[in-house]
Amino acid sequence: MKLISNNWQGILFCLALAIPSYFLGNQFPIIGGPVIAIVSGMILAIFIKNKNSLHDGVKYTSKKILQYAVILLGFGMNLEVVVQTGKQSLPIIICTISTSLVIAYVLHRTMKIPKKISTLIGVGSSICGGSAIAATAPVIDADEEEIAQAISVIFLFNIIAALIFPMLGNAIGFSTSSGDAFGVFAGTAVNDTSSVSASASTWDSMHNLGSQTLDKAITVKLTRTLAIIPITLFLAFRRSKNTEATNEKKASIKNAFPFFILLFIFASFLTTIATSAGISEDVFVPMKFLSKFFIIMAMGAIGFNTDVVKLIKSGIRPILLGMSCWIGITIVSLVMQYMMNIW
Repeated sequence: MKLISNNWQGILFCLALAIPSYFLGNQFPIIGGPVIAIVSGMILAIFIKNKNSLHDGVKYTSKKILQYAVILLGFGMNLEVVVQTGKQSLPIIICTISTSLVIAYVLHRTMKIPKKISTLIGVGSSICGGSAIAATAPVIDADEEEIAQAISVIFLFNIIAALIFPMLGNAIGFSTSSGDAFGVFAGTAVNDTSSVSASASTWDSMHNLGSQTLDKAITVKLTRTLAIIPITLFLAFRRSKNTEATNEKKASIKNAFPFFILLFIFASFLTTIATSAGISEDVFVPMKFLSKFFIIMAMGAIGFNTDVVKLIKSGIRPILLGMSCWIGITIVSLVMQYMMNIW
């Protein structure tokens, strides 16, 4: 009861913010609901002066509901389908993820970019944009401003990719009779699911391929999403070691371990077992919808708790980092596909 009494106003506020953001995101998939929510939250924060009654609920939404969103994301993961379709793209995925993380680490050291922002941008660029940031943020204890900055950077290059990748695919000679080549490219080189869908759907429309490219791109993207598991576990382990070294608090992998990731894995296995037993995937559609909606709610909360002025002042270096990760991923994806004779 105390949880409800302390948080209901802030949660209700985030819900009211998320509903129009969700519908606008459907109308403008190239932008997506999470970005609309985070920008709306920032704008409302300027005009709402008394935030005391909303504080606890908004904080709860940005932390706990964000974790619930990641758990529910597992219900969209049929591991059997992902493994079967992802075999072709797995070497590319491993190389692009490695490239992004290495670039993020090197530029973090050379450009003195804050560690948590570098980690969020590196992971978000390499895995799956907002979902990866949602999973990583609680593990590294990132604050709202760091999350907002990372989401903003990912959003910028999502839009660029969704707009120019179909033209790039035509220019470099991707097959126009099959969606495989561009599907693998979109699934490995575009960050967020909404932008992957927008880019792949554009290619399908340009070349009358039905949903060939979209189906391929989304499956490759789901394969990338599985990288959330080892990445978050590694970050949790490293954080526990760093805590032990600095003696900030009782050092233990248990303190830093992202237990919500275990529930994400459980949800993925449950989906896989159920569909293998003949249960329709439609059963899990409500949970997949709720996952996306919770992410939009959490992004609205994060935007509301973000200092816009501070975000703008510190924005140049993270943007350069995001651009470097994005370019690196794009080049590696194309080179790997060429070497593997996908195009």
